[in-house]
Parts: sequence; structure tokens; C-alpha cells
Amino acid sequence: MMMVDEAAQVLHADWSGSNVRFTGVSTDSRTLKQGELFVALIGERFDGGKFVSNAKEKGAVAAMLQKDAEPAGLSGDFPVIRVQDSRLGLGELAAYWRNRFSLPVIGVTGSNGKTTTKEMIAAILRVAVSDNAIINDPVERVLATAGNLNNDIGVPQMLLRLRRQHQYAVIEMGMNHLGEIAYLTRLARPNIAVITNAGAAHIEGLGSVEAVARAKAEIWVGLDQSGTAIFNADDRYASLWRECAGAREIIDFGLTENARVSAVYRLGRLVNTLQLRLPDATVEVKLQAPGVHNIYNALAAAAVAWTLGIKKEWIVAGLERFQSVHGRLQKKCGLHHALLIDDTYNANPESVRAALAVLAAAEGKKILVLGDMGELGQLAIDLHRAIGRDARKAGLDQLLTLGKLSAYAAAEFGKGARHFNSIDELLKVAKSLLADDVTLLVKGSRFMQMERVVRQLEQTEELSCC
Repeated sequence: MMMVDEAAQVLHADWSGSNVRFTGVSTDSRTLKQGELFVALIGERFDGGKFVSNAKEKGAVAAMLQKDAEPAGLSGDFPVIRVQDSRLGLGELAAYWRNRFSLPVIGVTGSNGKTTTKEMIAAILRVAVSDNAIINDPVERVLATAGNLNNDIGVPQMLLRLRRQHQYAVIEMGMNHLGEIAYLTRLARPNIAVITNAGAAHIEGLGSVEAVARAKAEIWVGLDQSGTAIFNADDRYASLWRECAGAREIIDFGLTENARVSAVYRLGRLVNTLQLRLPDATVEVKLQAPGVHNIYNALAAAAVAWTLGIKKEWIVAGLERFQSVHGRLQKKCGLHHALLIDDTYNANPESVRAALAVLAAAEGKKILVLGDMGELGQLAIDLHRAIGRDARKAGLDQLLTLGKLSAYAAAEFGKGARHFNSIDELLKVAKSLLADDVTLLVKGSRFMQMERVVRQLEQTEELSCC
């Protein structure tokens, strides 16, 4: 990857010890690999400097430390780069490394759907770069954000994974405050930037949905004037994003006919059929991801692929091979042959409403298990009450809630709702309700860890169901 002295020069930093080559960068001593540079991050609740010795034992060949850090147990020849702020140093190193590559970089942000959209884009691109559109290529040619590495620590780590073999990079960008997307997009310098939508996610730190929309528009900051801005034409802030994009090329997507990329669709229980309208062709896609919101995600991915000049056949193949991301509307076999839908990765009002639409389309008895939605600030109670009303309007049979805030959703839902103060109480009731004519969907914000419910309700034996 690079030598210690090169990294120090990039960072305008002092360094000491041997001048060695490191093959990668890690911020976690637990997952660090042999030959990597360990970046000791400092936060309110952690001090990476305390784990330098552990990192060295795991195989770290060098470390990046803040100037005032004094870790114990390091020999004088162990390479150490000293910086003012290790978090910013990580970003500077990532920006330098990204600039060594000329491949197309796609940046993706939005309140909802950014992870699924990122994975759909990657699925299409993996088809495009593989011989004869076969995706069993042993060499990774498409770099896509892994897990939740979408913040000011994760994005630099993803950029530092770029290698000569990569033909495309798809970088997800999340945020919880103004300026974060602007920082990330300056590091990534995308050729194409996508905004999926704007909603109430992270409204606690921003104050209004309009402020969220403006924060998402920061992704254009790192987009070159020759780049392409892609956004949801049906979002109420589409005109704002169009204005912020300036003179850049714009490709909008949506279900309105005047969108550059659009679709006519037929919803199925777990498969959507759409006539995908690209600017120069119309193709049929069988999308194995339920809900209208996933049609929007597919349109965003198709818009990116079309902008890159990907063949329409490969766009179709990539979208049809896409499987739901872990914890996002995953179909599972529940106890007593019930259909269990795992949508536990995260939750905000818009994503819960999308889940309600999927559940409403199910056959038989419909049950929602809902945990609290976080980061909603002063609007939290009202937004939970609104979800209770929406769940009632969606025709759900029962609503089971867990958490202080979700109690307001249960109260608004009325008859058929039950609130629980412990997960054990909830599980006891939920298990008693499962049957072969039941569809049960589990949803909640990350801090609620609602996947615990899924694990207890899932049928672990290999049975034919759903």
C-alpha cells in the first residue's frame, strides 16, 4: 500500500521508528490484520492509544497516534506517525489514496434506502464487470461500502481499501449533523452522487426535514462540475436538490412520467414486477424486494447504471439477482410456519411506513412488532402516535410494542395493540400468536436490538414454509 514516510509526508506529520510498508489501515485492534497501520482514534468514551500494544501483537507494523498520546510497551524502532487529530489524519490519508485512482466512484446518501440502493448498484456493476455477465468472479472488482462504514470513520476506511483491481467504487454516506456529508464527499470525490430521499431520520440533530434535505444536498460539494447528480424526482425537496446541483448533469428518477428514469409496476407479496423506463429503452424487471420503496431504490440504481453506460440487459440481471440486505425486509420462516419479516436494521417514520405497506399487502393475519424509533427529538411522541394511526389505517390485526416511545403508537392504534416493558413478555405473547396464516414483521431502531425478537421467533429447522 504505502511506506510510513510517505504517509507522514501526506499528513505533514512527524514520525519515528523504522520506515516500513503497511498493507492496509485499521482502527480496531480486534479485527486488525497482519501488516496494517493501526490508527488510534480518540473519542468521548474510548482512547485508541490504550490498544496500540494489542494492535502490535495482532500484527500491526505501524501506528498513527495523536501527539499527546503516550502508549506503553512500544519499542523505539516501532514506527509511529504523530498527528494533531487521528480522526482527521485518517480522512486525509484516505483522500490522498482515493486520488491515486481514476475509476468511477458513486456516492450514495439519503434518509432511507441508501444501503439497499448501494447494494443494488453494486449488484448491477458486478454483472457488468464479469465475463459474459456471470457474477462468480473470484476477484473483487466492485468496491462497495461494507456494513455500516458510512460515517467519518467508515468512509475513509472504505476508500483505503481501493486497489488496482477495482473498476468501480460505491460509497455510502450517512450523517447526523450538518457538514458531515460535505466532509465525506470531499474525501470520496464521486463522479456520480445519489440522493434517495429526505425524511425525519436524524431530525433530532437538525431540527427539520428541510434541514435534513439540505444536509443531503452537501453530497454535491465533492461532485465535480462534470459529474452527474441523481435524485428522487418525487421527493418534496427535489427542486432544492436541482437548484443545489447547479450546472451539473441531472438524472432524476421517480414514478412520475417526466422523470428521466421511471417505472410502471405491479406489487406482489414479495416480488415486484416493473416496466423499467430508461431514457433510451424500456425493460421488464422481476424485483425480489417487496414494497414501493424498493422500486424507488431500484430506479436510483438503474439511473446510476444507465449514466455509466451499462447495458440494459446487465441492469435487469443485476436487479433481478439482488437479494434483500440483512435486516431489511428479509423473508424468514417463523415458528408454526408463520411468515416472519425481519426489518430490524433500523427505523424512522418513513421506513416504518414503507414496512407497513409491505405488511398490508400480505395475506392472512398481519402483526407488527415495533420497537422505539430514535433520534426524533421533540417530535418523537407525535411521530410515534402517527405510526400507531398509520398501522391502524393499514389494516393490521395486531400491534405489539416495546420501548417507552412505542407505547404512544400502541395507544393510538387502540384495540388489538399491546405494549410490553420487557422483551420476554413480548416474546411470550408473540409466540402464542404465530400460525401458518400469520405474517409478522419486526421493526425498530438499531439501539432497540429488535433482532433479538427475530432470533426467538425464527424456525431454525429446515422446513418448507411461507
